Amino acid sequence: MVVKVKNVVKRYEEKIALDHFNMEVNEGEILGLLGPNGCGKTTAINCILSLLKFDKGEIQVFGRKMTPNSYDIKRQIGLVPQEVSVFENLTVKENIDYFCGLYIDDKNTRRQYVEEAIEFVGLKDYVRFYPRKLSGGLKRRLNIACGIVHKPKLIFLDEPTVAVDAQSRNFILEGIKKLNREGSTVIYTTHYLEEAEMLCNRIIIMDNGKDIASGTIEELKAMITTLEKIVVRFVNIEDEVINKMYKIPHVIDIERNGEDFIIKFENGINNLSNLLSFIAEYNLTYIKLYSQLPTLNDVFLELTGKELRD
Repeated sequence: MVVKVKNVVKRYEEKIALDHFNMEVNEGEILGLLGPNGCGKTTAINCILSLLKFDKGEIQVFGRKMTPNSYDIKRQIGLVPQEVSVFENLTVKENIDYFCGLYIDDKNTRRQYVEEAIEFVGLKDYVRFYPRKLSGGLKRRLNIACGIVHKPKLIFLDEPTVAVDAQSRNFILEGIKKLNREGSTVIYTTHYLEEAEMLCNRIIIMDNGKDIASGTIEELKAMITTLEKIVVRFVNIEDEVINKMYKIPHVIDIERNGEDFIIKFENGINNLSNLLSFIAEYNLTYIKLYSQLPTLNDVFLELTGKELRD
């Protein structure tokens, strides 16, 4: 096991940021750490890295207790923070070389690693650029290069695709997959749930400082009430008929999204045929109708709620 967090508690005066939080990360995984704003994700990462002291609990990395002075462990860890953290007065290559030098002493190895990192993030044409001359997507790629240049066994990626264009996002996500194929274990935080669904082998969902659910995508989907959604757009349907749809077997909720109705079912058997029978019985006309299986977004909203967070 690469990371083990057991019953960790972290308080900021009256606020409990981590409330007996638990997490396990196995070698070779891409683990998604998800949760609403302020749920404790960044605090958890900082405690694991021993950048924050915590009040109670245990944290082990590579089977050993993590402390602020565990430099031999930290040499095997890479961190790509949410905020771009590079030096504006250094070029792209100088930045990557500086961060590599924090871990690698041998000059020849360091030179090789820097060149490989530049190639990996596709910045070969920008090595002499200063960060202020780079686009948002290129800065993100520089941020990643600085965090992974020393070839760490464990990589923390905290919102690495925030505010980048679709092409840069795709490039970054493919790069993360490649890092994982080459042997790195990855802990990945994001608010883009489709990224987590595409990338992660396993997911932990946090809320209010606690780990409230964990498992594979399919295991998480099995935890929620909604097992199928049918989206339909009717032509001139009356409210009285909408209310009668609740009598269709297994219907648990009906939401309206613009002109579409989203009908949620707690069972995945015969729902479409039952709805079509209802439509025929009431002589309804529709111009769109399709079925959806639950997504990670459905899991997230059911487990953490729909209210806005700061």
